[in-house]
This record gives sequence, structure tokens and C-alpha cells, in this order.
Amino acid sequence: MNLSDIQTPALILDLEKFEKNCKDMKDRLGSRNVKIRPHLKTGKCLEFAKRQMTSLADPATVSTLLEAEYFFNRGINDILYAVSITPSKFERTANLIRQGCSLKVILDNETTAKALSAFCKEENILIPVLIEIDCDGHRSGIAPTSDRLLSVAECLTNGAKLVGVLTHAGDSYKCYGEKACLKAQENERDSLVLAANRLRELGYNLSIISAGSTPTARFGQNWDGVTEVRCGVYCTYDLVMAGLGVCSVDEIALSVLVEVIGYQSEKGWIITDGGWMAMSRDRGTAQQPNDRGYGLVCDLSGKPIGDLIVASANQEHGIICSPSGQNLQEKDFPIGTRLRILPNHACPTAAQHPQYFVTKDEKIVDIWKRFYGWQ
Repeated sequence: MNLSDIQTPALILDLEKFEKNCKDMKDRLGSRNVKIRPHLKTGKCLEFAKRQMTSLADPATVSTLLEAEYFFNRGINDILYAVSITPSKFERTANLIRQGCSLKVILDNETTAKALSAFCKEENILIPVLIEIDCDGHRSGIAPTSDRLLSVAECLTNGAKLVGVLTHAGDSYKCYGEKACLKAQENERDSLVLAANRLRELGYNLSIISAGSTPTARFGQNWDGVTEVRCGVYCTYDLVMAGLGVCSVDEIALSVLVEVIGYQSEKGWIITDGGWMAMSRDRGTAQQPNDRGYGLVCDLSGKPIGDLIVASANQEHGIICSPSGQNLQEKDFPIGTRLRILPNHACPTAAQHPQYFVTKDEKIVDIWKRFYGWQ
């Protein structure tokens, strides 16, 4: 098959770019003596995960228990569930551990720590726990200097075993260029090491010191004191990452294939069948210097066409225009013309689709099924 043989809109994965991105990150972190624990949430697909990992014995990160179950049932055992656990998920977590999954959970408050400890005592089960550290005020976690760090640790008793600390340098998504991303990485590392040392001084034996974000993983030089780095979107990249200078547009491996369905000639618009149901509503580049709308327009080879973007979108309609004011005409993009749209954010765009059409040299060489949801 080729790209003219499939229904649109469709999710396209450029195999060569994808595999190169995966290899580059493994090599980069390996050369800095830190393990990669790739995030599998973007792919939600075993074939995708296999390229992120060197082998299925490698450590992995997930964002839902459904992902943990799916990948464990397909041979991946060392799994970190990197969203704060809640009591409603204790039994499902325990079931995975009873089946032999080396599943770790995270939390950041005394209430959950006490509830998990009580559950472990009642069920006579050991559940490894990492405390989430807030290194930059981006979202959840405990500041590395806070007394609450020690309080939460003290609440982990019985089988709720403290094994490490974890953070996500979310503010790195606001850092432009290598220098800024490197500063964010150094803060991420230092925050983790400070928190770990405070806990070790009280006698806690921590084996996992887990950092994680694609910008800091791409530019980090010194990971001393950190045992692993979690990153996810590095394998496909997207326009947000390109806007930060983390990758080039040419390195983006994911796109959505769309077809021209009409025009608004007096407005200079081209209409496609790729609306926000195909692209997602993510407008991650809106706050960047170069706003890409809902995506950057490329030809079938993946090469950007001038400055064309999907400027706006309805549920099933994408409106392509030129920010510089070029008046697009029907003769330039006849009905049925196929285009590839690079996404703002790979994760929500992929989540709109049931499968990847995997391409090499513009030919479809495979189809990889994705899975969905939380249940």
C-alpha cells in the first residue's frame, strides 16, 4: 500500500525517523551512565514500545493501569505507574503485583500514604512506592526542602515500601534552546538528589532516583545521583518540541494524513477532512513565538509547504491558510489532494486514532494497532 490507498484522516508514523529518534536517546543517556525508562503512553502499542526499549526486560513507564496491564501481559515486567495512586486503584495494582509484575507506584501526600499502608497490611502485600518531588512548581509533588517529604515517608509502613523519589521537569516545556533546557535539567537533578539525601539520612534505602522530561533528557549532560530518566515524546517529537529547539521539524516522525475536500476561495482557505477529531484540540504552540495553529502542513513526503498551517478546526474540518496572507487557490490544491499535518502534541493526536500506518520511503510497510482508555 501507499498513502493514496488508505482512508483519511489517518495516523502516519515515519519508521526511519522514529527508529532514529529512539536510538539517539538510548545512546545519549547510555553515554551519560543513566538508564532510560521510556514512557509508553504516547505509543500505546507493543511494536512501538519495542523500539523504545532495548529489550522487554528494560524498565518502562506508564500513565494508566490499563497500560500497565497491557504491557505486562505482553512481556514487559519492570513498570512504573507515574501518576499518583489513589485508593480506588489499590486492588488493581495489587492484582498486577500478585501476578508477578514488578510494578511501582507514586504518591505525594500523607492521606494516600496511610491508606496504602493500611491496604498493604490488610492484604499482606508489598507495594513499592516512590515519593513525587516538585522540582519547579509545574504540577504535583512535594518540594525537596519541605518537611512534608519526611512526614509522607514516615506514613509508609507495613508493605508500602519506600524505594525512591521521582520528579518531572514540566517547566522545561517553557524553556527555549539548549541553555535553558540544561538549566532546567540541572535543577531537576539537584532537586531529586537533595530529596533523596534527606531521606537517606533518616535511614531509607532508596534504589530509584527518577527524573523525566524530553527537553531535559535531550540536553542533560550530568546525571550524577540520578538512576534513570523517563521520557516519552522524544521518539516521535512534535511541533511543541520543535518550537523549543529540542528537535528540528525534520525529526518529527508523526503526522496525520488528510485530504482536500473543498475551498473558501475568497478567504484563501483550503478545507480538509482533518479537523480536531483527527488532530486533537491541543494548541500547544499558541504560546510559542511561532504559532502553528492545529498543525503544520506538509506534502506527502513530509516536507512543509511554505508557511501553511491548519489555522482553525471544527470536528471534522480543518481550515488551511497562510499566516503571511498567501491566497490559496483551488488549482494549487485540487479536490482529493493528500497532505500530511505535523501535530502540536504527539500524545493527544495519536490518542485520536486506532492504528499507525507505518511508512518507509512513503510506502506503508506495516500497520500497528493502538489501544485506548483507562478501563
